[in-house]
Amino acid sequence: MKTDRRLVSALMLAALSAAALSTAALAKGKGDMPLPVLLERFEAMDADKDGKLSQAEIAAYRSQRFAAADANGDGKLDKAELMAFQSDERQAKAEARAARMIARFDKGGDGALSAEEMPAARAGGRGFARLDADGDGALSRDELAAAQAAFARHACKGADAESCRAGLNGGAAGQAVPAN
Repeated sequence: MKTDRRLVSALMLAALSAAALSTAALAKGKGDMPLPVLLERFEAMDADKDGKLSQAEIAAYRSQRFAAADANGDGKLDKAELMAFQSDERQAKAEARAARMIARFDKGGDGALSAEEMPAARAGGRGFARLDADGDGALSRDELAAAQAAFARHACKGADAESCRAGLNGGAAGQAVPAN
């Protein structure tokens, strides 16, 4: 049971990193969107549905998202607007994920998952084993931080890698996130 919680925590860390990357792309205000964001939102950005993204389509999508986040219409995103926008996005993703889980695992067909229907973490799963660098069967804060840094290095290749990594880590470019 303890291992299941740690695995879920590691997966949540990955999900939060993806959300931070998305927010970094919105707040960036200049330059290109990171590749993971382009791939994730390809269909929404492809306005003419030709299977290709033009620079104009990407710019229009970014403008549309900015306008949606700018609740007071002042042309700026303050902290409250960014937080509300991020919260709305997380909620939409959580709803979609929950619907997929119910569709996949609800064997009883009642629209809910019992404890027996919930997917069990695989004992000795590769994901956990890869995070458990010292092989002690537990995940330390340092192991999770190292995994997050490795994910950031992999996800943020390119000209603006430092800003991308900062977005993934929840801090500003060049700023380390405290371990508390």
